[in-house]
Amino acid sequence: MMAMNKRAFEQYELDPIETASRDELQALQLSRLKKTLANCYRDIAHYRKSFAAAGVHPGDLKTLSDLKHFPLMDKQDLREHYPFGLFGVPREEVVRIHASSGTTGKPTVVGYTRADIDLWTDMMARSIRAAGGRKGDIVHVAFGYGLFTGGLGAHYGAERLGCTVVPMGGGQGAKQVQLIQDFKPDIIMVTPSYMLALAEEFVTQGIDPATTSLRLGIHGAEPWSNKMRGEIERTFNLDALDLYGLSEIIGPGVAQECIETKDGPTIWEDHFYPEIINPETGEVLPDGEHGELVFTSLTKQALPMVRYRTRDLTCLLPGTARTMRRMEKNRGRTDDMMIIRGVNVFPSQIEELVLKDERLAPHYLLEITKNGPLDALTIKVETRPGFHGASESDLNACAAGLIKVVKDSVGVTTKVELVAPLAIPRSMGKAQRIVDKRGS
Repeated sequence: MMAMNKRAFEQYELDPIETASRDELQALQLSRLKKTLANCYRDIAHYRKSFAAAGVHPGDLKTLSDLKHFPLMDKQDLREHYPFGLFGVPREEVVRIHASSGTTGKPTVVGYTRADIDLWTDMMARSIRAAGGRKGDIVHVAFGYGLFTGGLGAHYGAERLGCTVVPMGGGQGAKQVQLIQDFKPDIIMVTPSYMLALAEEFVTQGIDPATTSLRLGIHGAEPWSNKMRGEIERTFNLDALDLYGLSEIIGPGVAQECIETKDGPTIWEDHFYPEIINPETGEVLPDGEHGELVFTSLTKQALPMVRYRTRDLTCLLPGTARTMRRMEKNRGRTDDMMIIRGVNVFPSQIEELVLKDERLAPHYLLEITKNGPLDALTIKVETRPGFHGASESDLNACAAGLIKVVKDSVGVTTKVELVAPLAIPRSMGKAQRIVDKRGS
């Protein structure tokens, strides 16, 4: 931990379910799961058809493990029922709609009743509190507002906790720095990649990022490695914590890393039931084994989700700071996985290796091209300012070192292109790490 403040360990009241026994928690989960399945079957045609096709009925669920017999669903199911076909309540009862960007097809649409908004707000308040936030803190929200769920989710949760919210949103780096300097917030909520972009803006203005008032960074919306956590913590002299969520389940606030342990996000299992499956076969895997994370919502009204495939790769671990289980830090997504000459490669693996070299900055792109019939991977990575003017032999040695460590650790041969500081485009939201040029 970098800048642990004793306030983080002061006694405060938790929701009773956060420290209830596993038996109590599982009894609540089973009761809510039975109700969710019954409501989905009654109110949503998709579930009636998919349950029937799988030969199951809500009444077949007697134990939590029986959920494995029910069909999985994914983003394509949402797109096929675009825009409102999976809503479990009349559209008139939906008070808000969010949606994905739809860059790869129709956007996925999610809706919320008033009760859903209250639940989401409560889960975000619980998450900020678990991260070490307290009533009266100033929270600088630099997640994007709008159809993206990040900004409004963070905003409502911080207000519910009793914090003072600065609704900055994404972009306008110079303005971000000015407000952080002037308002002196305690907490910033932002994607980890944009947090590093803000560090560069501080330096551009001649300000050491480590001297700000910030004591907590709550980061999510994209996979990020523990090496990047260390980079953020050293740069800003704060504690950086992992916030997890996805719009289809509710938005941010599905899971949150606790300040006491910083050992992976605790899943708020009283509202979101997790499973890990083999992404190839759909088989449910035991806790501790790595696979794809699947969620079933237990209390949502407008858009209940039964066994939704997140595409995120992780494993389930026992609870530590809370009774609820944790998820290991997200390793990446199945749809981010690159297959290079038969080797599975994730951006997070490359990021870990890049950040082990102090000469390299945490800004990189992975460019996939064709080399005859085979795929080829080029890592474009910025050098740190102090190394940018190094001799050609030193630069070549640095590139060769990264090529070797990637080959040794990941098992794939790559090219490495070292580029100048600020040469890699900065994202105001989720960082785009992969550039696929095979079709161009």
